[in-house]
Formats: sequence, C-alpha cells, structure tokens
Amino acid sequence: MRRWSAAALVAASVTVGALLPATPAAAVHGGVPGDFNGDGYKDAVLPAPGADVSGKQGAGAVVVLYGSKSGLSAGNRKTITQNTAGVPGTAERGDGFGATTATADLNRDGYADLVVGSPYEDSSKGTNAGAVTVLWGSKGGLTSGTDLPSPSGSTQNYGLDLAALSLGAGTKTRVAVGGYDASVHITGPFTRAGGYGSRTLNMDTASVESVALGDFDGDAVPDPAVATTRLSDLSGGEIYTKFAYGEQLNGNGLITAAGDINGDGYADLVAGDPDEPETAGVDGESGGRVLVWYGSAAGITKDTAPAQITQNTAGVPGASEKDDAFGGALAVADLNRDGLADIVVGSPYEDLAKNRAGQVTVIPGRASGALGTGSYSFSQDTAGVPGAAEIDDFFGTTVSVGDVNKDGRPELFVGAVGENNFTGAVWVFPGGSTRPTATGSKLFTAASVGLAQGNGTLLGGNGLLWVI
Repeated sequence: MRRWSAAALVAASVTVGALLPATPAAAVHGGVPGDFNGDGYKDAVLPAPGADVSGKQGAGAVVVLYGSKSGLSAGNRKTITQNTAGVPGTAERGDGFGATTATADLNRDGYADLVVGSPYEDSSKGTNAGAVTVLWGSKGGLTSGTDLPSPSGSTQNYGLDLAALSLGAGTKTRVAVGGYDASVHITGPFTRAGGYGSRTLNMDTASVESVALGDFDGDAVPDPAVATTRLSDLSGGEIYTKFAYGEQLNGNGLITAAGDINGDGYADLVAGDPDEPETAGVDGESGGRVLVWYGSAAGITKDTAPAQITQNTAGVPGASEKDDAFGGALAVADLNRDGLADIVVGSPYEDLAKNRAGQVTVIPGRASGALGTGSYSFSQDTAGVPGAAEIDDFFGTTVSVGDVNKDGRPELFVGAVGENNFTGAVWVFPGGSTRPTATGSKLFTAASVGLAQGNGTLLGGNGLLWVI
C-alpha cells in the first residue's frame, strides 16, 4: 500500500506551498452541483481548501460556478470564504475551509444548500478540532450560513468528510459528518437559523475517514454508512452500516458512496479500496478495487456479500497494476439516464504516458449480471480533453456528477489536484446522448476562477491523496 510518510508530507509542503495537515488526512468527495439560486440550473462547486485568504495561508475557499443554458463560465462565479459576509467564523491559517462539501435542500425551501467542512479549524474544542458550516440557498444564491456543531466536547478534524441527503421532511433529511474522534449523524428538520432535529454521536467505530447516506432498506429514510481509517490488519478501513463492535461489513476500503445500481428501489453501498493488499485476495487487490453491497428490505448487514470490481474485471478498460489506486475517488450517479446509477472511479496514481497522470473509469449500473460491461474511461490523453497528462497530475483525485445546463444529460466533473504545481484543476465533461463525452469538455484552473496564488491552491479538493 502507499502511505504519505511524515517526510513525504514535508516535501510536498515545500513543493506546493500548501499548508498540509501534520498527519495524513482525507477530504474525500468531489463537490456535487446544486441549484443554490433556484433558477432551474444546478451550480458547480469547486472547492479550493488550500487557497490563501487575506494573507492567511491555506484558509480555504469554495468557488461556485453558476449553471446556465450554455453551461458554465469562469466569469459567472462567486467565491466564498470564512471572510465572506454572512459566513460564520474568520479565515485563519490552515483552516481548510472547503476541504469537504455536501449538497442537499436541507430546509426543504426549494433551494439547494451547501454544507462545508473546515476540518483543521482551531476552536475552544482544540487544535484541528474542525467545523461544519451550512451555506443556505436563496434567490440570491449562497448568501448566509450557520454552524452545524458536534455534540462532542472535544472534537478532532470534525468535518473530515460530509454527506447530505433529503428524501422528505423532518427525519427524512439527514447530514453525516466524519471525524477522527467520532462520526456525527444529524437529522432534520433543519432551519436557516441553524436549527436541527437531533444529533447522534457515534464513537463505536474506529476514526471515520468517509461517510455516505442512502436508503438501503427502502423505507424512505436515509441510512448512514462509514469507512474508518486504516487498521493494522487491513489494507484499508472497515465499513459499517450498523455502528457497533463486530458489525463491520465483509470487505474494506477508504471511501464510500451510495446509489441504486441495479434499479430495484434500494440504494446500494459502494466502497473504494485503493490500497495494495496486506494479504492478496483477502483484504484487497493489487492496483485497487471497488466493492458493491446491494441493498434490500433488510438493508445491508455484515452477512451481505459484496461484488468486486477491478481493472481486470471483464469489460473494464485497462489492467490492474500495482499502485494504480483504482478506487481512490468515488461517485455514484446515473450518467446515461437509464434509471440505474453508475459508478465513477478515480485512479489518481494510474501511469499513462506519464507517471501518476491519473484516469477515471465509469462502470454502468446493471439490473442483473456482473458489473463491468460497457465501462469506459477518460484521462488527459483522451482526444478532445483540454491539457496534457503530466507527471503527478493525479487526474481523478475527485469526481462528481450534476446537470448544470438543464438538458437532462448530467455532466461529469473530474479534479486533478497536482495540476499546475498543485494549484489544481477541474474538468467538466458534457453529457452526451448515451454518456458524458470528451467533445466540448472544459478545463477550469485555479487562475481561471480568480485564485492567483502560484502553488498549493488544491482546486477540486485533495480527496484521499494525502492518505493513499
């Protein structure tokens, strides 16, 4: 397996000029688009957790690109930091505001809201205690925010990962928050004034690297799932849908996502397991893997056997090679509009013409049969994709999906945090007749969206990169 040692982190910090965490930490999922101003078009979320703000190194920012009939434009944007009017807190060195984000209409007012994590925020609860902020959607977009506090009196990296899902009013709307001390699960009803229904503090698993929400048992209430940090006897962490000792699922990984892959009405749980295995064929596969647990009326339990996908699976492009980190980024969404969710997998360490250039693979959902058929991939070497693959671009650091021009064809978003001296970049692949296409794809760099520092901006987010 690959881990960033303390020496490597110091070297990276010198190279990119970013304020990196003292210990490896995740900032897992890519920013999911949402209609924050209610104009009918989803708006793109480009996190930049390494952005300097008013001279504060690595304070962090989030750039919102407003959707329109013609798609996205770098000129039609809003940059939000902790110094923005209406946003709680103050931009400080190393906060990492925007390290994690999640999108949902939490207060059910017709406007999408953006939940933002600052996992390195210092507070009265300690150094790197972390913070989570809800930026509330409105006709004017994201103009105000409130904190979403943890019930713990002493937090560590609260906001390390986020998930939000609204399936209805009250408790059918939920937010899940990862952290190294615990995970926190918060139910609605949520209000713009900062109100919420209830909070549950989960300390019955190891430190939580990733969180997800999905209706695994079909009762129209979001169910949580978590992936823990690495454990000594596994290549990755344990996966839980029930938070109690001995209830870990069969399989492991570092990142989770949910969606109905086989169209049976139950959300399915997907985990990315990008590490090299401690024991080949037992706790992982060389080159990385993705695991899928199918939901049912009984939900997902430790007795549920997962399906496994690697780059050696029939129909999946490429081949499994040591240290590809297949499964290092993950999203689940219906890209081809067939009613079945597809699995988007990042392999940020994939060697192409250049080492660690990175690649993204899409695995279509299937109502029956083994997953893999019809899979396809994108990289910077794909014809029509702006830019060129370079050493340590890490294309596929983060991935997300959303329809920003309201044509019914979802766009695919891919981040490459190593691009341009770790200022980072995000590609947008337009939705096509049957799947996203490289033709007409756009590239947004940090400089193009007004973030002018020379290194370490981390546009698109650093995903699991500091961990894997």
